[in-house]
Amino acid sequence: MPIYKYKALTSNGVVVTNTIEEKDKQSVIDRLRRNNLTPIDIKDTFKKKKMPTTRKNIASGGSYVDGMDSGNLTSNKDKTKKTYFEKIYYSITKSEIIKPRDVIVFTQNFYLLKKANFNNIHALNTIIQSTDNYSLRGILEDILAGVEAGEPIYTTMEYYDNVFPYLYVNMIKVGELSGNLTSALEQAVKYLEDSDSLNRKIRNILIPNIIQFVLLIVMLLIGTLVALPAIQNLYDTVGSTATLPPISIWFSNVINTLLTYWYIPTIIIAGIVIGVVSYIRTPKGKYNFDKFKYTMPIFGQLIFAIDFSRLIRAMLLNLNNGMRIQESLDVAKNITRNTVFLSMVESSLNNIIIGESWIEPFENSKLATPMMTEMLKIGMNTDLAEMMEKLVEYMDIDINNLLNKIIKVLPQLVYGIVGIVLIFFVLVVLAPCIEVYMGGFLLSAYGLG
Repeated sequence: MPIYKYKALTSNGVVVTNTIEEKDKQSVIDRLRRNNLTPIDIKDTFKKKKMPTTRKNIASGGSYVDGMDSGNLTSNKDKTKKTYFEKIYYSITKSEIIKPRDVIVFTQNFYLLKKANFNNIHALNTIIQSTDNYSLRGILEDILAGVEAGEPIYTTMEYYDNVFPYLYVNMIKVGELSGNLTSALEQAVKYLEDSDSLNRKIRNILIPNIIQFVLLIVMLLIGTLVALPAIQNLYDTVGSTATLPPISIWFSNVINTLLTYWYIPTIIIAGIVIGVVSYIRTPKGKYNFDKFKYTMPIFGQLIFAIDFSRLIRAMLLNLNNGMRIQESLDVAKNITRNTVFLSMVESSLNNIIIGESWIEPFENSKLATPMMTEMLKIGMNTDLAEMMEKLVEYMDIDINNLLNKIIKVLPQLVYGIVGIVLIFFVLVVLAPCIEVYMGGFLLSAYGLG
């Protein structure tokens, strides 16, 4: 049987981690709950993290492109064959990198075809024929083979977790389990496009300023190691009593000391990194780190708002397909890996079992705003699905406002850091160079200063 690694909360609020052997993930959850443990995270230890070298559903060496015309259900056309040039191109590009944009295009096409009432097999077959990226095409072939064998789409996507993001896969999973894959694909498209847009905005802000920062550091180091000794040597050669500015002398001494004893800061930095990473890998460290994600300045509020919005969207999708609140919450909880958020959801599920409010854990966390929880409370007394739709609209506006604030604050923060380094560069390196250019040191050399 598969071996699962789990993290769970005890009745005293302590996070524990261990491995357990069960036939499936649901059996692990049931066993933990029987032992008064609240599941937070459960992973199959056999799950691959790198690009798999073999397909999940297609035998080694098999390929849909090589002749598996199984998506053609309405005709008896000849099996698809590649031309000689296509085979050469395939041999070159079979390890082609799959970019986020490729996944976005696939999801958009899949959504449009499902909206046009294509079944999964017909839709995947159509997309495969128009996919230029051969690496992605091979994965889609594997997904198609799994669908034909009666497996859900998300099970094969989980196998390729380096291509399909965790949240994306769980959106597809929610859609398939709730019977509304089309709506789930629509949400997945929005999630991918929003993530890509946000990443581009942040890259456009950070990358130019990081390049400036690195160049300034390089110039500062070169100036300290090359220009400052040359200037001091010039003073000594002409017999000038002029000296470098105190800040230049101090910084030069610091750099020379670091170069002499380079192994000491290296060991210190490596020790700090190893210590932090090791702590985060512990159950308590992971929990505290996840909590920091929600409470850190600038980004914390945004990260929680996005996770909460995704939970509500997933629950709304489930409720609209006839699920009860408990079932919809249990299926939707996998929209995030954050242990703090998962513990809140598990507390909500426990509250439902004992007849208490499922909204209370989010309210007590102090992470959800009063607007979020109050709208849910009103929905429980009126129409929860309708109120969730309004809450999703509010969350979209709130997330957009938070993004705009970050886009305004982030450049100022980065510019401030670059500005400090620039001022330091002027004081340490540029000021002595200007002094040499002005020739003031010659006065003391001829006894005129």
